[in-house]
Amino acid sequence: MELGVLVLGGLAIAVAAVVQGTLGLGLMLIGAPVVALLDPSLMPGGMLVLGMLLPILTLAREWRQIDWRQAGWLTGARVVTTPLGVLVLGWLSARAIGAVVGFVVLGAVVLTFWRLDVRATRQNLIIAGAIAGVSGTAASIGGPPAAVVLQHEQAPRLRATLAAFFFIGSAVSLAAIGIGGQLTRHQLQYGLAWIPALGIGFAVAVPLQSRFRGPRLRQTILILAGLSSILVILKSLL
Repeated sequence: MELGVLVLGGLAIAVAAVVQGTLGLGLMLIGAPVVALLDPSLMPGGMLVLGMLLPILTLAREWRQIDWRQAGWLTGARVVTTPLGVLVLGWLSARAIGAVVGFVVLGAVVLTFWRLDVRATRQNLIIAGAIAGVSGTAASIGGPPAAVVLQHEQAPRLRATLAAFFFIGSAVSLAAIGIGGQLTRHQLQYGLAWIPALGIGFAVAVPLQSRFRGPRLRQTILILAGLSSILVILKSLL
């Protein structure tokens, strides 16, 4: 394992875990572009390992806040479209996957800034889950569509419902790319090595949950995520 990739990726993941632990999402928006920039071959498996583990920490604290109806429709739709994400992975090279990550994050940032007034109806939940099944499996980024649909929920319910969705969805995507032959030992090694950074980031986030609403931080993080995604796109295309 390369020390530079391990350290820089770990720092990005720790910051991303702080944001997701506080706001409900952010691990993939911040972590995935940096990891893809450092080593595209680590995507998406390395981040999916973390995407499955971090929600466990959230659920341990806030599982009573889960809206099971919302989580059920989101997750069910994601499971159905996950094979499409596996097919996309089979078609793309490591550099192309880096570009996909960049474009998905950039699109997610634009949508989040746009603040679409979408409500958590059954139809919208299914559409968001279906999109996440493809983007979450191919690029490890499935949170933004769900977050847009759940944007009107209170913070504890938003965090808990997204955590349930992330845990099941990431586990299904991880299993799917494993069956499809796109999950490598290289990805698993880095994903497991970054677990301490994940834990540190979440520990920092816990005291912020009750007192930090984070609108300014949210805007700053989205700007950073947008810039990092543009760098990933440029590196992948040049």
